[in-house]
Amino acid sequence: VGPETWKLSGQFTGTYTGGGANFAALGRAFETSPDLFSAATAADVIITALWMIVCLAVPVLLGRPKGSDQELAQPGPGQGGPLPDQGEKPVTLARTLNDTVRPVSLRDAAALVVVAVGAVWGAGFLAGVIPIVPEVLWLTTLVLVMAQIPAIKSLPGGALFGNYLILLFLASNGARSVVANLVAMGPPVFYYALITVAIHGVVIFGIGRLARLDLATLAVASQANIGGPASAIALAGARGYHDRLVPGVAVGLVGYAAGNYMGMAVGLFMRGLIG
Repeated sequence: VGPETWKLSGQFTGTYTGGGANFAALGRAFETSPDLFSAATAADVIITALWMIVCLAVPVLLGRPKGSDQELAQPGPGQGGPLPDQGEKPVTLARTLNDTVRPVSLRDAAALVVVAVGAVWGAGFLAGVIPIVPEVLWLTTLVLVMAQIPAIKSLPGGALFGNYLILLFLASNGARSVVANLVAMGPPVFYYALITVAIHGVVIFGIGRLARLDLATLAVASQANIGGPASAIALAGARGYHDRLVPGVAVGLVGYAAGNYMGMAVGLFMRGLIG
């Protein structure tokens, strides 16, 4: 790929652990050149779309997964319980991401903005004080810590606004992927992403089948890694794997949390290895 190969190794590690947000954050941290960034983004978008097709097809082509068409009789962990003002209507994952348990007041919205801006400011400040740690890792750490604070966790609207903002980010990220740049940079960038995902597929489906895990679980888990929580939701919803929705999202969110750390570690390791 060239002298920036180590940067792509870190970015692809981040995005295939978490998602596009990790790819963009690591690209900024590594200061990847704009042309290579857009070419790699295009490769990532294309490969992710192709892998979604693979994950949709594999459970059907290689055998009917166990319990693929089972509906949950009772809400699973994190899904149950009626809305206080909605009678017996359950709080499902879809409602969590597209609605709020209670109305969001102006004060709540302002608090969410303060938390978000505070995290960004705090990360910049800490990066200036301790520059050996990249700003993206400070931001990731601060967000993870702040998410455990009860007062912040109880703010209504966080999941709702976060869901729409990540969808907006993904749309803008796709719009910035310039296929012409991918063509101009040559096949190596595309092949790099393709081989990375192919190895992932061989490992997860190969070892998963040896461990006697059903294909539906493996497909959702794979999408949680390659495409992130949104892809896991799309796959589980399209195939009716309702009992795998919440675990798939959980794996994807863990990937978001770990992606920046792993991507930074792999990128720096590869820089030391190949220069």
